[in-house]
Amino acid sequence: MTDTAGTGQVEAVEVADAPADPHALDAAHAELLERFERELGDAVIESARMHGTPVVRVRRDAWRQAGEVAKSRLDCDYLSFVSGLDWMPAPKEGDDDSSDTSSPVQPQELTYGVAGSEGRFQVFAFVQSTRHHVGLIIKADVDEQAMLVESWVAVYPGADWHERECWEMYGVVFDGHPALRHLYLPSEFEGHPLRKDFPLLSRVVKPWPGLVDVEPMPGDDTPAEASAAAEASAADGDAADGDAG
Repeated sequence: MTDTAGTGQVEAVEVADAPADPHALDAAHAELLERFERELGDAVIESARMHGTPVVRVRRDAWRQAGEVAKSRLDCDYLSFVSGLDWMPAPKEGDDDSSDTSSPVQPQELTYGVAGSEGRFQVFAFVQSTRHHVGLIIKADVDEQAMLVESWVAVYPGADWHERECWEMYGVVFDGHPALRHLYLPSEFEGHPLRKDFPLLSRVVKPWPGLVDVEPMPGDDTPAEASAAAEASAADGDAADGDAG
């Protein structure tokens, strides 16, 4: 309500509705988060919301317990994935300035996502209830020196391949995994390709295992080879014409 002309007559002014919070939880997800935090107690470090899904960071020593609570007490019977996070900014290829260690789409300083982190590496998992149609993201910090957390395979058998991939790509060791071995890469492969400091140029300096020389397909000759082939053909034609004369 406002007097726009100073006449004493008050006009109603419409106020636009505030935009809805895109991260707000519906009642079912809010209840799921409350129950999870109640069950874990002081093992919960921080919780947040992301696109309508609860995100909870738990203590590293409670990682296995978090999975057990989600499945047995919250009815989250489906494990969508287990994976890793490396919050280190990605280095720029070919940049000699060590003070600028970020590619254009990455921050230049160590920053953390939803629910925070205490260091560079984390593991996270997304579990869902197929009956109640709700889900929860669970995170835990990983010690950069030890790189060790408990395995979820005994809780969610489907974690088997996910944990193998996380170990292979990030170097996280899952204690209690029945057979932690390579999933995609050959056993002699060195390093963890999804770490931000993994040198992508190593494939030029040191060929990847299994790299072999392959003969080009017909028509795939290089310009130099094509030119040489054309000259040889022309020379053969001239020789044939000389013989005919």
